[in-house]
Amino acid sequence: MKKRSVGTLLALALCALLCPPAPARALSTSAQSAILMEAGSGRVLYAQAERERRSIASTTKLMTALVAAEHCPDLSQIVTVDPAAVGVEGSSLYLKAGEQLPLEHLLYGLLLHSGNDAAVAVAIHCAGDVETFVGWMNDKAQALGMADSHFENPNGLEGEAHYSTAYDLALLGRAVLANDALAPIAATRSITLGARTLSNHNKLLWRYPGCVGLKTGYTKKAGRTLVSAATRGGTTLIAVTLNDGDDWADHAALLDYGFGLCRSHLLARGGKEVGLIPVEGSLIPAVGAVVRADARAALLTGEAVTARWDLPQRLSAPVRAGDPVGSLTFWLDGREIARADLVAADDAPEDRKR
Repeated sequence: MKKRSVGTLLALALCALLCPPAPARALSTSAQSAILMEAGSGRVLYAQAERERRSIASTTKLMTALVAAEHCPDLSQIVTVDPAAVGVEGSSLYLKAGEQLPLEHLLYGLLLHSGNDAAVAVAIHCAGDVETFVGWMNDKAQALGMADSHFENPNGLEGEAHYSTAYDLALLGRAVLANDALAPIAATRSITLGARTLSNHNKLLWRYPGCVGLKTGYTKKAGRTLVSAATRGGTTLIAVTLNDGDDWADHAALLDYGFGLCRSHLLARGGKEVGLIPVEGSLIPAVGAVVRADARAALLTGEAVTARWDLPQRLSAPVRAGDPVGSLTFWLDGREIARADLVAADDAPEDRKR
């Protein structure tokens, strides 16, 4: 595949993204650590001691839920509550030894009601024991690039080596939002499951328009911890505060600040043809390369995007409509921020008379 510049192909579209810079405005929080991240690209819009290691309380359960959903993707499987999960200190679903319920119910209990007993029950069910599951949590942290995080348990009870950072929790929040099973659970305000009615502890789901989760936490050592996310106009932002006595107001301010800074832009429209590729061995001399699906990115006012395409010099018949033929990538400050797959627009059958 030969890499070419898109050049004038997208010039008009990209010029629309060049606007006078928006004036910056001051922002501060009551938190010891805070961050605001754009979920699509992972870029940081605001940061305050974001890489300082701190206790994180029940925001830990975001990792517990993610690891459980990845290792046990069938959420309908029945969990038999192990006696070791009964009577765990702190917030509880009041599970009973031998009680049977779907794994999905326990994940709701984790993310809405913050059940510490549910976290242990999930860990034992998925891994056989808590220690193995916690090892999986630390492995997943490394895979996500959470360089300043370490877990000792699945529920967030205090431990000397149980910590994370605002930055790392934002990375974790991105992963949870990208999980099709967990994202709707984290966004649920309340639900009745069997004899239990669970209400989400995250008040932003009621107070902030567009909020889509994610998790609250509190211990005396950690203080109030909160990971939240909201979506507006195609842009999703993640806010994290650690040890923040005014977290509801701070998260609303952070999210308002972020939505004032950046907006989602359509960079490539699905179905649009961006070039022709010659075809060898067919009576059809060339097929169009079209964008398979819309590509969007959240951009700050005044930012300019560059674009590149990767297309082969030629294709060999047969070619079928929808076959992958390359990609279109968008870059900002040397970093890829969006990608659109390119596919063949039409069939080019093989010329069997040759």
